[in-house]
Amino acid sequence: MADTLHIGEYFPGPLHPFFREKTILFPVLILTGIGLVMVYSASCSISMDEHNTLFYYLKRQSIFLLVSFVIMYITASLPYRLYKSMAYIILFAAIGLLVAVLIPAFGIKANNARRWLNFGLFAFQPAEFAKLAMILFMAYSLSKKEEMGKLREFSIGVVPHAVVFALMAVLILCQPDFGTIVVMGMICWGMMFIAGVPLLHLLSPLPLVIPMAYFLVVKVRYRLDRVLGFMDPWKDPLDIGFQLTNSLKAFGSGGLFGKGVGLSMQKMHFLPEPHTDFIFSIIGEELGLVGVTAILALYGLILHTGTRIARQSDTFFGAVTATGITLYLGLQVIINTGVTLGVLPTKGLTLPFISYGGTSLIINMAAMGILMNIGASANHAKK
Repeated sequence: MADTLHIGEYFPGPLHPFFREKTILFPVLILTGIGLVMVYSASCSISMDEHNTLFYYLKRQSIFLLVSFVIMYITASLPYRLYKSMAYIILFAAIGLLVAVLIPAFGIKANNARRWLNFGLFAFQPAEFAKLAMILFMAYSLSKKEEMGKLREFSIGVVPHAVVFALMAVLILCQPDFGTIVVMGMICWGMMFIAGVPLLHLLSPLPLVIPMAYFLVVKVRYRLDRVLGFMDPWKDPLDIGFQLTNSLKAFGSGGLFGKGVGLSMQKMHFLPEPHTDFIFSIIGEELGLVGVTAILALYGLILHTGTRIARQSDTFFGAVTATGITLYLGLQVIINTGVTLGVLPTKGLTLPFISYGGTSLIINMAAMGILMNIGASANHAKK
């Protein structure tokens, strides 16, 4: 595998990577189209109450979508090997943004959390960028360790990555955002496992991690309430079980074919965050089991393509990067849908390409562009 990036290298061939990887492009186009419709449907009541217009969130999401498609086209255009030489720059930028969001002059505080940077016209969430930055750094570092033949040494294959993850985890915990730490940890350890780090080495931090995680959940009331609400939401449906019970009501009332777009009752101030974290519940109510299954099938197609690209990549760096991006997307889908269906404790995580939100949409689309370039590069290398 050749990991060398030649100066001025562009992607050769009759088709741009953006159009060549159709099994990524078409599902993303369909999911973002569904997302626009569902964001409008789920947010129109809230939008009218808060902004005296039905279209506030729809207009903003449309702008985010246009920007995100430009970003995806750019990242699909850039040779993915470029990120190998920029890994540390991207990582330090992510750490800098995570520090900046904690400074009152820059960070926006909402719901007792400081997770957004104010850029005037929009708010940026550094933790979302940190996930992609971590993936690119991990891919770079693992590929370098593999070239050295020392990936299976604990002090080299695990410790440096654990230290970087711990630094970012501390900064994110200060926001606080425990769920993002869990997701990033799963991505990091998953990438190390796929890269070839011995399983015993990966399991060695568990005696330290489990007590810390237990302490962070049990000693923080709202996190404990989420776990208790998940275990028995109907015991207190008006308080700790409020979100989950209303989410389950949405799915139950949707039936096989749903009530129809725009006809959800749970979005009428019953279900909190219907256009962001719980938009999948509104989809279940309005589009029914058929709509939910179709959306999951589209995600499945993207994940299958990501797995294929990782296996066929022409470089180790490309393979591990594609693995990280596929894990990243898959975990977001599993956690968001699992939360809305009552399979996992409540965690504020958006549904990729569908939920309202600029930062998550742009980062997800940027990741898809990188994945497209890795796949197109592998196809070209075979010719």
